[in-house]
Amino acid sequence: MKASDMRPGMAFIMDGQLCICTVATHVTPGNLRAFVQAKLRRLSDGVMIEKRLRSTEDVEQAFLDRREMEYLYSDKGSHVFMDNETYDQLTVSDELLGDSIRYFKPNTVVTALTHDGNIVSLELPKVVELKVTDTTPMTKGATVTNQMKDATLETGLRVRVPPFIDTGEVVRVSTEDGSYVSRAKG
Repeated sequence: MKASDMRPGMAFIMDGQLCICTVATHVTPGNLRAFVQAKLRRLSDGVMIEKRLRSTEDVEQAFLDRREMEYLYSDKGSHVFMDNETYDQLTVSDELLGDSIRYFKPNTVVTALTHDGNIVSLELPKVVELKVTDTTPMTKGATVTNQMKDATLETGLRVRVPPFIDTGEVVRVSTEDGSYVSRAKG
């Protein structure tokens, strides 16, 4: 495929490494030839690389399978996911998931990207709902709206929440930046 057809979310083989495109910008300067400025995340080590490619340059696209998988449990730096169709269990290392594991509770269903039978990336939902396990009680008279306090959630994730949130409540948290979004409904 041509470099000008690159889109975020697509997988490519660049310099012998499997990469996911995160940003692809097609640039056409006035008197120069058009090119594509791409940011790619190398899946082997998670390093972000930038590539400038001619628009007409051929790139090797890799095809990833999207599978619904259920997070089962973690054990000594590895995390076990089960394919919901075949019931195969795949183990994922801490290096691949990083801090994103703090958004998963056991039995959470996520979309996994697989290549040659191995999980190479997980697509997180935009927002997750987690229960507050520890936070300081609300102080009387705290009516300032931009005042926030620390809270620990059931997965160990720490977020800043408004003062009216108490221990035991379920809150919605953004997976993009780990910030509080709102109380969960119901």
